Amino acid sequence: MMGTRLRLGVRNAARIAGFLAVYGAGVVYSLQFIAAPGDVPLYWPAAGLALALAVLWGWRWAPLVPIAMWLSHWWIATGPDTFLPWSMLGAFLGVLAASWVVHRDPALRPGTVRYGFQVLMGGALMVLLSVGIGSIAIWQGDRASWAELLSMQLRWSLAEVLGVASVTPALLLAADWFVRRRMGKRQWRAAGVGEGLLWNIALVTSFLLMAWGMSLSRDFALGLTSLPLTVMLWSALRFTPLRTAVSVLLTVALITGFAGLGLAGFHAAQGTLEVAILLLYLCLIAILPIVLSMTVDEHRAGARRLLRRASTDPLSGLPNRGEFEAQVRRALRDPTNVPLALAYLDLDNLKLVNDTASHEVGDALIREVAVSLNAQMRPGDLLGHLGGDEFVVLLHNATPTIARERAQALLHAVENSHQAVGGEQFGTTASIGLVPFQPEQVEFAEVLSQADAACFNAKELGGDRISMAGVGGNASDPASGMRWTVRIREALQQHSFLLYAQSIAPLHPAMETGAHFELLLRMRDNRGGTPHLPDRFIPAAERFQLSVRIDREVVRLALERLESQPIAAGGVAMCAINLSAATLMDEGFVGFVSERLHRSDFPAERLCFEITETSAMRDPARAQRVINELRSLGCRFALDDFGTGFCSFGHLRALDVDFIKIDGSFVRDMQVSPLAAEVVSSITRIAHLLHKRTIAEHTETKSVCAALTAMGVDYAQGFAIDRPQPFESYLAGLGLPPTGS
Repeated sequence: MMGTRLRLGVRNAARIAGFLAVYGAGVVYSLQFIAAPGDVPLYWPAAGLALALAVLWGWRWAPLVPIAMWLSHWWIATGPDTFLPWSMLGAFLGVLAASWVVHRDPALRPGTVRYGFQVLMGGALMVLLSVGIGSIAIWQGDRASWAELLSMQLRWSLAEVLGVASVTPALLLAADWFVRRRMGKRQWRAAGVGEGLLWNIALVTSFLLMAWGMSLSRDFALGLTSLPLTVMLWSALRFTPLRTAVSVLLTVALITGFAGLGLAGFHAAQGTLEVAILLLYLCLIAILPIVLSMTVDEHRAGARRLLRRASTDPLSGLPNRGEFEAQVRRALRDPTNVPLALAYLDLDNLKLVNDTASHEVGDALIREVAVSLNAQMRPGDLLGHLGGDEFVVLLHNATPTIARERAQALLHAVENSHQAVGGEQFGTTASIGLVPFQPEQVEFAEVLSQADAACFNAKELGGDRISMAGVGGNASDPASGMRWTVRIREALQQHSFLLYAQSIAPLHPAMETGAHFELLLRMRDNRGGTPHLPDRFIPAAERFQLSVRIDREVVRLALERLESQPIAAGGVAMCAINLSAATLMDEGFVGFVSERLHRSDFPAERLCFEITETSAMRDPARAQRVINELRSLGCRFALDDFGTGFCSFGHLRALDVDFIKIDGSFVRDMQVSPLAAEVVSSITRIAHLLHKRTIAEHTETKSVCAALTAMGVDYAQGFAIDRPQPFESYLAGLGLPPTGS
């Protein structure tokens, strides 16, 4: 506490000493223009210093101005003592009034045009009070006639206004520059260092040419002031307002010195009219470049804000996707050609935070993660926020080993990011897809696609881990990811998907007659090879939100084939079609099926949709709503792959399905694993208690088929029954001639 007070006292003492010294220097300069007692100085920079004090330090420092005047009177200036109290009072009240005017709108930002005019208004009020009260002393002392008093007031006012217009902006802008520099804010400038050096030379040259030209001829003395004015306008257009304000201060001080002292060919200003014209002209020279500079700077700041909004994510403050890609492409042109790595981060379970706490907490957690990731950046690294819960990092000079170590550090940074709400700590983990590469080997779009696919692979493996492209998994398969997405879209547009059918056979004579089968999807190979199996393209379809379109295509194809062969379709007891998890969440799928069945002759009760236990449990309420709506059309449902997902018998009662399909992994092992056989038997007994029928998948031998029959399983599906075959061939195999393709 004592140390803080001591530092504050030392700083204030330094402020006071500095102000008094500069104020005294301004007074000394102004007194050079006084040839005889009673004259009014041509230029009073001390007024600008007093106004700067009121603006920067506030009204509490106002008493320092009359103190500076008193010290200047006794140590520097000469004049009647009766005039000093009135002058000190006028200056004190003027500073108070100026401080009130400037600070009455705290929303104004230093360096803007509105702020500049607010300061100028405060300065005008300060001058009005100072000159007005000081004139009272002159009038009471009978020192001048009314005409002389008015002339003196005009010259005095213009001298102080010129001091305000030339000195105050330079001091305020310099103070703002120091504050920004201390806060670490980047000082923006349009022109480069070379242009700045050239401008400095031009300003000095304009001063020299002005003085030389004035010494040659007095006829165009004021006209030659256009030389530094041109340089100041250059500064206003290309440099910061601070540089312009400093050049204005130097120019005004130099011209007033020439004019007031009769130097460089100037006549010393004589008479009220001549002095007034000169001071008004100098006021314009002081004000116009600064106003222009501030206006240009405001437009530049507005353009920078728009550019920042367009290139920055508003939530995290990090570069958005477009800006990050632009920065990466610039980095890829680096001639050093150092090894790089791209890390694609996807936060795990952020939706849980949003649903449990609120979206505000989730947004705060994203901001906290952004700060933590930014702390891990090294020189040359780039960090971007692609939106939502996805971040991307370009690691500079990172070999595969170093890249994995640094990616692990990023995982720890995310894990250590927390947001406290109501005594609870909310956090998350991340899945990272990592792609080391050399800049000249690949395009950025390809690297980003590989990193995205690797991240998806990491998330599929449970999250909170790193998946490196090129080290196993689908992320390294050159035919995966975006390439499969292109193929899927082409297959949807060109109707290149194929349907295969596999029988589901009853194991007991009492079961219904008719063909019961499951439709299996294949994709036609463009090169005429074997059709692609689903495990090659379905992961990409799920990753890039194409599974709903595929499911609709399967429904469309199935009904078209059945409608084209009405005789064969009449012998179909049940046609099973698989639905993805995304389709269960799709609001428009029920309407699509309803409209399609309305135009079809195939009975809805012979259509069975298969859903997996895992997909249904992602949102049980919504899944059950879709089931209910489709069941109201007459469709039936089967719960596929039961036993491998959440494996809860409670789900059998919660979901209103007609069939339970026992996962094939238990069926295959039931003859060698008592546990697998018991699982099959238990699922069957529970299903029958709930009045649901069971289907054993992957029934591959006759002995397994016999064992399933003994356990009471209702249906079997697998190679022991038949193998998948094209749907058209399957319909023909029902014993009825096909009527179309």
